[in-house]
Amino acid sequence: YKFDFNEKFLDYTQGLKNKNVIVCGDVNIAHKEIDLARPKENQMFSGFLPEEREWLDRFIEKGFVDTFRHFNKEAGQYTYWDYTTKARERNVGWRIDYFFATKKLLPKIKSSFIMPSVTGSDHCPIGIEIQD
Repeated sequence: YKFDFNEKFLDYTQGLKNKNVIVCGDVNIAHKEIDLARPKENQMFSGFLPEEREWLDRFIEKGFVDTFRHFNKEAGQYTYWDYTTKARERNVGWRIDYFFATKKLLPKIKSSFIMPSVTGSDHCPIGIEIQD
């Protein structure tokens, strides 16, 4: 279902790429090795499968920008940590929550950030700052 949805979503967004559009949410995919604490150990698990990551590559190639990575290239920046292993305490996480923006809108986005100190869930909030 995930792969079918992703393909349909990619097709749908092609009609939006020349507009000011933000796509946000938990896509359950860590895009690059920098986006999770243990990439080698997770290459065969859902959320870091090569075909999932390839879909994100195509989504970006077709006109959307990962706003967080546009502003921040540092490792160790995650949005999800497993509760059962107390991964947050050790910052063994995944960055699977995103704000993607069309290239047309990108000049108005002044920052994109993660708020890991906000607790209460296995995910933390993320945000962007937009200026008119």
